[in-house]
Amino acid sequence: MDSIRQAAVSGMFYASQGERLQADVDRLLAEADEASLQEAGKALIVPHAGFVYSGPVAASAYRLLRSARDRIERVVLLGPAHRVFLRGIAAASVDAFATPLGLVPLDRQELLALHEQQLIEFRDDAHEQEHSLEVQLPFLQTVLERFTLLPLLVGDCDPAQVAVLLQRFWQEPSTLIVVSSDLSHFHPYAEAQALDATTSRRIESLDASLHGEDACGCHALNGLLQLARKQGASISKLDLRNSGDTAGDRDRVVGYGSYAVYQ
Repeated sequence: MDSIRQAAVSGMFYASQGERLQADVDRLLAEADEASLQEAGKALIVPHAGFVYSGPVAASAYRLLRSARDRIERVVLLGPAHRVFLRGIAAASVDAFATPLGLVPLDRQELLALHEQQLIEFRDDAHEQEHSLEVQLPFLQTVLERFTLLPLLVGDCDPAQVAVLLQRFWQEPSTLIVVSSDLSHFHPYAEAQALDATTSRRIESLDASLHGEDACGCHALNGLLQLARKQGASISKLDLRNSGDTAGDRDRVVGYGSYAVYQ
């Protein structure tokens, strides 16, 4: 590989040693609640906090991918930029992303095509320290056989632009779409439960008018929901909890939800 985006949050959001990280991911997947839906679907919505906080919720979605282990060859991964202000959608210009589990190659040809169509720009500075995409990779590396990645950070962006981009991949059985987003932030436990329950109902009804206080990945999420409604897709909630349920106190919690989108 000519250029590699090194892991930025290993040792903070997840274990820095490969063997320990693999054991943690395997345990989270094994402990995930049995979902009634066993098919991977077209898209997943997953949270992106440290594994001790949101890992169990994310695992409830990623466990579904085992049935598509040999089918999925490419992952379009979208999430919010927490450290750099963005307008539009930003890709990384590197050849691969690294985690303690190894390298994930990027689909450079497709990224260049998206850039030529002015659907994305390249902003390595936005990707350098961003966690919202990175924390998804150990799960994907575990549940999929092999895949290429389109890592896309979505800033202040019209949902229609996201929908147009995702439309390119919607009919491709070998491509999975993953949107990374947490829900409400830093409310008391009971208040967060009520807020997140309302947001979850909106997500399940394909309401593409979410705001940042509802979900930090609202721009990418709205684009996915807009396209899903257009395509006549359905969405199923897999898990809905917050950090007060997993590993944190209940004074100021962050909400997490996982969902699967089916055509």
